[in-house]
Amino acid sequence: MQLDGIRIVSFNHFLMGPLGIQFLADLGAEVIMIEPIKGAFQRHWGGADAKKAGGETTLELVANRNKKSVCLDLKDPDALNIAKKLAKSADVVAENFRPGVMEKLGLGYETLQELNPNLIFASASGFGPDGPYVNRPGQDMIAQSLSGLAWITSKEGEVPRLVGTSAIDHHGAMIFAAGILGALVKKGRTGEGGRVDVNLFSAALNLQAESLVCYFNGDKPKCSQQPNHVGSWYHEAPYGIYETADRYIGLSLGNLPLMLQAIGATGEFQAEQNEAYARREEISKFFAEKLKEKTFEKWAEIFEASDIWFTQVNDYEDLAEDPQQLHNGDLIEVESWTGEAITLVTNPVRYNGKTAPIRLAPQKLGAQTREILTELGFSRAEQEELRQKGAVGLG
Repeated sequence: MQLDGIRIVSFNHFLMGPLGIQFLADLGAEVIMIEPIKGAFQRHWGGADAKKAGGETTLELVANRNKKSVCLDLKDPDALNIAKKLAKSADVVAENFRPGVMEKLGLGYETLQELNPNLIFASASGFGPDGPYVNRPGQDMIAQSLSGLAWITSKEGEVPRLVGTSAIDHHGAMIFAAGILGALVKKGRTGEGGRVDVNLFSAALNLQAESLVCYFNGDKPKCSQQPNHVGSWYHEAPYGIYETADRYIGLSLGNLPLMLQAIGATGEFQAEQNEAYARREEISKFFAEKLKEKTFEKWAEIFEASDIWFTQVNDYEDLAEDPQQLHNGDLIEVESWTGEAITLVTNPVRYNGKTAPIRLAPQKLGAQTREILTELGFSRAEQEELRQKGAVGLG
């Protein structure tokens, strides 16, 4: 595995932090997930009315495979001492509390750097370690709203619309993982650790880099929301999703005169390629009506013959049977710690043609506390004493 021998001690909760660290766990890093005695936030809230599978909330299942779970009450001096011992043994300490929380716990960057001078300290927050919003809560909906993403996703004149998934959390997680990987490469070359900071707000802007650069250079469009029909403020018509006689179809970038010819509108509707942006509202409206005349399969035959880029529009049931998804193995069924079958989304990177394996399904709370304490030199009697006073949870 790519990260064999790398130890990450993770003080992460909710989604962006855990998901970024899971990416590294998939690549072989040993991840020790530090949780409160009653479990991290994601074990108690999973969306969809706290839906559970395999003994855990679905939010816990999303981002906590290939990790060991250790329960510590960090307000207890003995538990804090255990956390510091783990940090001393780690290549990376990762956390996504609000700025200042790790310092209050006695686990801030400067404190841990004294214990482990070559440590990489990776912090994921809502808005960064400082600035006017430093004390604001950071969450996906907040980032979508504040960054302009909700605005550009809605149609002109309508209420701004959230993306249908926690897109910023997921994108931020990948930036978090990439930032840590960069620091590990530097450490491998120089032996030096350092601090890595990633925040949800900047991740939201990074996700929109293409549209932001287009908007802020040259003449600005009158409105950066979607047109009233289909298409997009940013793309030339007829880019967008349309209704056919039986299902939806997505049209990508293409030659407008060729696309008009394909739908049988060469003489009926005249528009040149250089008008595809200026007349996008009019063109999109025309395509929306014309595409209703035939089924998806009929349009598919026509567009394939004309080498026009298009796609079916899958719902999640369609996705489960999609041939490319099945070929790639993006959705995988594994056995949970309860023995129940659960479905997870695999790591998206392949090395030498192989997807990173799932070595551990998301674990029962505290499942590896005893293992880690034994490694740190605590006897069974000492472990039991710590458990009885509430400093640790032994699973």
